[in-house]
Amino acid sequence: MKSYSLGLDVGTGGTRAIIFGEDDAIISSATREHQPFVSPHDGWAEQHPEDWWSAAADAVRDCITKAELDSQDIVCVGLAGQMHGAVLLDEDDQVLRPAIIWCDQRTQQECDWLNQVVGRERLIELTCNPALTNFTLTKLLWVRNHEPDIWRRFRSFLLPKDYIRLRMTGEHATDLADASGTLMLDVARRRWSSELMAAVGLPESCLPRLFESGEVCARVSDEGARATGLRPGTPVVAGAGDQAGGAVGLGIVRPGDVSATIGTSGVVFAATDRPAMDVQGRVHTFCHAVPERWHLMGVTQAAGLSLRWFRDLLAGSPSYGKGYEELIDEAGATPAGADGLLWAPYLMGERTPHLDPKARGALVGLSASHTRGHLVRAILEGVGFSLKDTLTIFDQMKVPIRSVRLGGGGARSPLWRQIQADIYGHEVEIVDAEEGAAYGAALLAGVAQGVWSSIEEACDCAVHIAKRVQPRPAVVTAMQRQYRIYRALYPALKPIFAQLTNNESPEIGN
Repeated sequence: MKSYSLGLDVGTGGTRAIIFGEDDAIISSATREHQPFVSPHDGWAEQHPEDWWSAAADAVRDCITKAELDSQDIVCVGLAGQMHGAVLLDEDDQVLRPAIIWCDQRTQQECDWLNQVVGRERLIELTCNPALTNFTLTKLLWVRNHEPDIWRRFRSFLLPKDYIRLRMTGEHATDLADASGTLMLDVARRRWSSELMAAVGLPESCLPRLFESGEVCARVSDEGARATGLRPGTPVVAGAGDQAGGAVGLGIVRPGDVSATIGTSGVVFAATDRPAMDVQGRVHTFCHAVPERWHLMGVTQAAGLSLRWFRDLLAGSPSYGKGYEELIDEAGATPAGADGLLWAPYLMGERTPHLDPKARGALVGLSASHTRGHLVRAILEGVGFSLKDTLTIFDQMKVPIRSVRLGGGGARSPLWRQIQADIYGHEVEIVDAEEGAAYGAALLAGVAQGVWSSIEEACDCAVHIAKRVQPRPAVVTAMQRQYRIYRALYPALKPIFAQLTNNESPEIGN
């Protein structure tokens, strides 16, 4: 009898389930959307965990039905999901308030407090990362400071995918990769940081149990089985946060493996054999889903969002009727370098390398001769330059880059693939089936059940290169020049960004 593993990815917009077979094929998939996150105040972002659970249970049932399988055919479950969220629970595991999710920006005062009380350098020593508004710890501190009635009832927290595990199995558990994004993990030693918890006055009893990503940490309960259609007792592995899970799905598991993924945001991800740290905190240092392996990660806040923003801006014009493909075709008809036009993709502030929430988007070098195609090409190139900023940091840190594999929307567009190859100055690879973090979670489940002896073997067997794109030497030279100019944009504009976001007018000389 064949056996199958199930991968589940609890995203921001929805939950996706896939069933993966022993013959390295995806048998079925299903997605259920979530309610959009709500922003009760500017910069806030919250979702209801119950909505995640409803979507997850329905997606699993749909996936099993589509595959025409019985519950006993699914031998293991892997979980992945959006990182950094905070689900606060009481002593009966009841949710105390809506979850504060990854893109919430309310916690700058808590970050400032951590830098004062713990110290910025000490934080990096303890956790390999600086205090940022998206990390889970800052959200817990915010609730402690602003919602005392809820805080009195608080007993534990879970990350988004781990709340699904709780409902599916009754267990409090997480994996090292996802825990790395809480700012409570000693990333270098792969354990919770007792020193940090003591420094901020949080009890270690609120922390879930830690596991490596491929370890079985729970089993489906009777209640979980009734909701999902899975068999009671089905093993559930710890899984991974969406970035590490997606990296497994792309085969980015060995030192020298690098991926560049363009979705709403953009992420450059490098697997490493040591917890390499940037003393300036410009890139994240997290545990990988692979045992005794770590990863570095740089983030562009508005990567694919930049192109969507421009498309939606044009959509308001009565004469506009073009979608992404038509816009990219127009960009393809313009020369590399967009005839001197540059785009700084800081629509939502920027993380790597600037760590500046006040940064703003900028289109620089416009002339009357520029067309809509030039603007689109500048956007595609500007996102590529922003991702190259992370590769530049990797080079400064002497992180080896053997291969660069593309994911997300940037992997699906032939023009954007070529632009990335030319900007990075490196061959880029495209996989034949990009299913994201759900695929990685299913592979982790397969390893746990002995289908493969290691995560590396799973990736070697199940992840296949469909295409390689070579950089064009003449264009690489032009892009290197354009990148040098791009690097000068942020330092020149930073004082103006600060004045604009403080509602001040920049001083203009006579």
